[in-house]
Amino acid sequence: MKLPRPAPPHSRRHFLRTSASGFGSLALHALLQQQGLAKPSSPSPANSPLATKPPHFPPRAQRVIFLFMKGGPSHMDLFDHKPLLAKGSGGALPYQLPSIEATVGLDATRLLGPVAGFKHCGQSGLFLSEMLPQIGRHADDLCLLRAMQADSPNHPVAVRQLHTGNLFDAVPSMGSWLSYGLGTENQQLPSYVTILPGEGERNFSSAFLPAIHQGTAIQDVGNKPNQAPIRNLSDPTIPSDVQRRRLDLIQSINRRQLDRLQTDQQMEGVIESFELAFRMQTETPRLVDLANESKATLDLYGIGQAPTDQFGRQCLLARRLAEAGVRFVQVTLDGWDHHSGIASGLKNLCAQCDQPVAGLLSDLKARGLLEDTLVLWGGEFGRTPHAQNGDGREHNQHGFSMWMAGGGVKGGMTHGSTDDFGYHAIDGKVHINDLHATLLHLLGLDHERLTFEHHGRPFRLTDVAGKVVKEILA
Repeated sequence: MKLPRPAPPHSRRHFLRTSASGFGSLALHALLQQQGLAKPSSPSPANSPLATKPPHFPPRAQRVIFLFMKGGPSHMDLFDHKPLLAKGSGGALPYQLPSIEATVGLDATRLLGPVAGFKHCGQSGLFLSEMLPQIGRHADDLCLLRAMQADSPNHPVAVRQLHTGNLFDAVPSMGSWLSYGLGTENQQLPSYVTILPGEGERNFSSAFLPAIHQGTAIQDVGNKPNQAPIRNLSDPTIPSDVQRRRLDLIQSINRRQLDRLQTDQQMEGVIESFELAFRMQTETPRLVDLANESKATLDLYGIGQAPTDQFGRQCLLARRLAEAGVRFVQVTLDGWDHHSGIASGLKNLCAQCDQPVAGLLSDLKARGLLEDTLVLWGGEFGRTPHAQNGDGREHNQHGFSMWMAGGGVKGGMTHGSTDDFGYHAIDGKVHINDLHATLLHLLGLDHERLTFEHHGRPFRLTDVAGKVVKEILA
């Protein structure tokens, strides 16, 4: 089998920049005239690489909204109450610290009890932090995974594993795999959108998959004048018919190059990305404009209020994109890395996210979308039961919490458990690979069958691991 030839480093970026502004006006005019009889290169929806594809088996969910809490939320302060930890707060550690992990700020460390109270929520009686009262009202929709595990205590590596299933290699993100496996329900929009992703393009990259499956980043959700939420989406100085003619010219050149090479996945991805970008100019501005939302909806998400305004906008935009047919939407809230001052830090972050997340769940349910939309909430790891710098917590990948809602999972339940202090997962362990296998399963995809040939072997999101957590399936 002839393998796809990777594009030279930065070639796509250079070509995009050149195509947008590198042609002189006279040369461009001549070339446009020369290509005047060329047919537009837009693919039909059936032939588009983003065309809806059949799953391996009947799905329970059609789309995913991933609420990424970047930095590592403290599970024993939010979702995993430990009476012995609360009782022993300030006391000596009843366990040994791992000898191979960093101990900065852990000199003479002591147990640190939860920084806020817990209460039973919903008919299911889930025991949740009092800092998340509005999310607590949705307790009966939550499937709480209390024995999550990752492989690294290092932020960049753990974030990469959460997004791609791999610690070090440049491989596709889970959103890209879903886009590749299922396509999108709206050909005017990308299949994968990430809202305020911050650093780390590798975390929403398509890697060796066709470039059309890379996450589209929305960089701004406010009302700043003359600032497009998706960078370089349009050029208001150029009429749309001229843009179309320019695109047809560039695409004809691309296709000649593709014909010469016979196969080049990167070039094919560039061609399709150009077409998608042109189509997005019609659909996307309407979707990212929240001006037509009712005051009741804006209030539901906490928009226009401090401190929920920005994250509320992110969550509302996620609902709009998911409802419009985007397969995978990620929303990022940074700031959960509390090495010190965790009591005030957690209080502030919970105040930012509690109402918007609860609003999202309420809105999805009211629109009949929650039953086939899988909502995933969590960070790259959790925190330690012992203190760091006196009033903070260190990273903990050995056992932490995430939760799911909707999309075919059981609500009002917990799965797995950590030890008496919340340090290590001991029962019902769910590794990141298992989380990915389960996520794909809920969308009708067998994680062992969703593969792509690269460097002489088939790759998959779960690599050579992963098992579906069947106990949580509705």
